[in-house]
Amino acid sequence: MGKLQSKFRRRSDLYKAKEGAESAPVPQVVQFEPAHSDAVNCVTCLTSDLCVSGGIDQAVVVYDWRAGKPCRSFHGHNKEVTKLACFGGSTWIFSASRDKSVMMWDFAGGSEPIQTFRGHELVINGVAVGPDGSRLCTGSRDNSMCLWDIETGACLQKNTISRNLVTHVCWVPGGTSIVQTSEDKTIRVWDSRSWQVTNTFPAKQYIQTHCDISPNCNHLLSSSNGFQGQGCEATVSRKHSITAMEYITHIIYAKIWIKSLSLSLSLTR
Repeated sequence: MGKLQSKFRRRSDLYKAKEGAESAPVPQVVQFEPAHSDAVNCVTCLTSDLCVSGGIDQAVVVYDWRAGKPCRSFHGHNKEVTKLACFGGSTWIFSASRDKSVMMWDFAGGSEPIQTFRGHELVINGVAVGPDGSRLCTGSRDNSMCLWDIETGACLQKNTISRNLVTHVCWVPGGTSIVQTSEDKTIRVWDSRSWQVTNTFPAKQYIQTHCDISPNCNHLLSSSNGFQGQGCEATVSRKHSITAMEYITHIIYAKIWIKSLSLSLSLTR
């Protein structure tokens, strides 16, 4: 995977904004009714009309963005919510927290969590649902990745790698691979069947903060935090091999810390 990197120094200028370039028209920003009493840490989609947010106020809020108002909130964590995940086509919501737990909620159900996953020793920074909705993956600052049975809440697999302070995880759409970013500046690819690392990207200069995979699995998007405005990057990696998770990478530079990102559903090439 990492062996097929493009030469950044020679080609990186292609991805930098040109000096004096004309700015595109900025669409009008619509401000909605506040959903949280404190800062928002994460947002994801439940349906085309509903988004879910998690915040420092320990709440999980389902928001109707078309109507511009919250329609439901869930409370169960005793520390801030760090990450969220939803299972497509269902009403399930999974919230990870600094309280070392993941809670499963049903938007169409009651106010209490229908399942709680405990087993990490530090804050959980990554949560992702498997394609068939039977498995849950979590990653933590305790250097471990865990695989869970959603129905029973049991931990099926746990693998700890030294210095692998997980910052985010994403399940490859329709597949058995899981991608995770880490504070050790690497990106790892896991096999959910063996629960072993199958590939590791070459370590970058700065902490990797987030990752996402396109629906057709042809592109991987990752980001790094940089330092004092330097090294803040979003890296787009294009799949090189059909039989293996191998990518050729290109870098897009930024001047601020990139904490979260996502790939468009329209990215099909």
